[in-house]
Amino acid sequence: MLDSDLVADHIGGVLRESLAATSEELLFVNPSKKAIEAVIGEIEHGSQPPVRLFVDEEPLKTLVDDFLIASSMAEFVATGTLQVRILDSVQRASVLCTDGCLVSIVPGPASVAGLTTTDRSFVSSARDDYEQRWQRAEKFQFRTPPLSRIDRTLAEEFGEKAVTDFDRALATLDTARGNGEGLEEVTIALLVAANNRELLYDISRWGEDIGLASKATFSRAKNQLEEHGLIDTEKVPIDIGRPRLRLILGDDKLERAPMEAVIEQAVSTLEDSSGR
Repeated sequence: MLDSDLVADHIGGVLRESLAATSEELLFVNPSKKAIEAVIGEIEHGSQPPVRLFVDEEPLKTLVDDFLIASSMAEFVATGTLQVRILDSVQRASVLCTDGCLVSIVPGPASVAGLTTTDRSFVSSARDDYEQRWQRAEKFQFRTPPLSRIDRTLAEEFGEKAVTDFDRALATLDTARGNGEGLEEVTIALLVAANNRELLYDISRWGEDIGLASKATFSRAKNQLEEHGLIDTEKVPIDIGRPRLRLILGDDKLERAPMEAVIEQAVSTLEDSSGR
C-alpha cells in the first residue's frame, strides 16, 4: 500500500509505482489520454495486477482511432488483464484506487505528482461510490478485433508469412490512424495481401468476417492504393462469374523489398497526397 506522495517525470512513473504497491485490481478513474497510453505500456511489460479503466468516452474514442492502441486494448480486454467502462459523469480529477489508498493525479509543468491519502473513512467512502458507479456503467465496446485473433485468422487463411508481414508492418508504424497519420488497418492488410499475391476477394472476406472492416471499405482502400501506384491487380479467371483480382505490389522494386520498406513507401506516398 502507498503511504506517501509520489512524484515522477511523467504519468507512467506514478502509475508504475502505484501498480507495484498493490496486488489487487487497480481502478483508474477519469484517466487522461496520456494516462491510458501509459496503462497500455505497463500492461505490455507484464507483471502487474489487472487494471480497470473508468473513462470519459470522448477522449477514449479519439484514442482508439489508432489501430495500434485499439487492437492492444482489445487484446488485453480479451485476456482479462483490462476492463474498460464509461463514466456516467466526468469529474475534474484523475484518481487511482489501490489497496487502502487513493492517489489523485496532479500534472505539473515538468513532472507529475500523485497525492496520496490513506484515511480509512475517506478511502472506503470514495471506493464504495466508484464501485457502485462501476457496476452501473456501460462497457466500452471495441470495434477492433484483438491482435491475437488477427494473427490467428491470418495464419489460418493465408499462412504464417502473412502474419509475419502484418506484425512487421505494425512494428514499423508509430501510429495507425490513416489520413496522413500512419496507415490504417485496412491499408496495412491490403499491402500484406499484395506482398503475398492474395486475392482481393479473400482478404476482404477475411477482414469482414473478423470485424476489421466491410468489403466495401476494403474495395475503397484498394482503389486508393491503386491510384497511387502502390498496388496493382491481375485478373484471375474462375469457373463461374466475373474474374477475381489478385493483388500485387505496384512497383517492381517493392516486390523485392522487405515489408518495412513497403510500409515506409506507402506512408510517404499517402502523406504527400494528403498534403502533410
